[in-house]
Amino acid sequence: MTREVKIGDSVVIGGENPLVLIAGPCVIEDEKLVLRVARRLREITSSLGMPFIFKSSYDKANRTSLHSFRGPGLKEGLAILKKVKEEVGVAVLSDIHQVSEAEEAAKVLDVIQIPAFLSRQTDLVLAAAKTGLPVNVKKGQFLSPWEMAFVVEKITSCGNHRVMLTERGTTFGYQNLVNDMRAVAVMRSLGYPVVYDATHSVQLPGAAQGASGGQREFIPTLVRAAVAAGADGLFMEVHPDPPKALSDKDTVWPLEEVPWVLEMALEIHRTARRWFQ
Repeated sequence: MTREVKIGDSVVIGGENPLVLIAGPCVIEDEKLVLRVARRLREITSSLGMPFIFKSSYDKANRTSLHSFRGPGLKEGLAILKKVKEEVGVAVLSDIHQVSEAEEAAKVLDVIQIPAFLSRQTDLVLAAAKTGLPVNVKKGQFLSPWEMAFVVEKITSCGNHRVMLTERGTTFGYQNLVNDMRAVAVMRSLGYPVVYDATHSVQLPGAAQGASGGQREFIPTLVRAAVAAGADGLFMEVHPDPPKALSDKDTVWPLEEVPWVLEMALEIHRTARRWFQ
């Protein structure tokens, strides 16, 4: 059984708690879109009785191309996420890329996320841990799940045991990822909740001429597998019109296709959780 981690006022992930959804547009494109998606996701998850955390990045600092859209930046992005918290009434998550961002981000966010490419950056991980907020670390595509024990050690060395680990695929040859569901079990054995990133896991990194491609059609298949393997939460980047998304357009899931995927995941979770300790 994984440790319970409380997020905001009403979400608890891990232990015997319900499957949690972390979802939103990959990047903050504008305030109107963010609020639209957050409100719709809250409607969907409320109807299903599913805890929900809204996610969107204020800065995509790891884009393939110099010319790719990065987002509004720290100040404006946090202001928009604060508005989501206040107007939609949900917890919010975003990722930090520099130590200098941690303190300011912690004033708004309910969860600080460490991007996969930065999961071994000790100073960044420690800065996030020292805020006292829950820290969600995405396992680097270049790491084995066993190596995440050392990331957990870094966070807990600061006295912060509000840890979440996210699986998002492993580098497999050129411009491809593979999903090994053993990773869910391995990281759960560390004692902390494990989230499965269903959309980044179908990326084809750098395969779209200066951007990442992807195989969106495999998202439902991988969701089924990850939830059956014991995931405590799902991470999905969604968009009302994926072809027009300014980041990860080949892997974001269509907003109006979210309900049936969650219904499927919840049914599997209800069955599978009886077998996990």
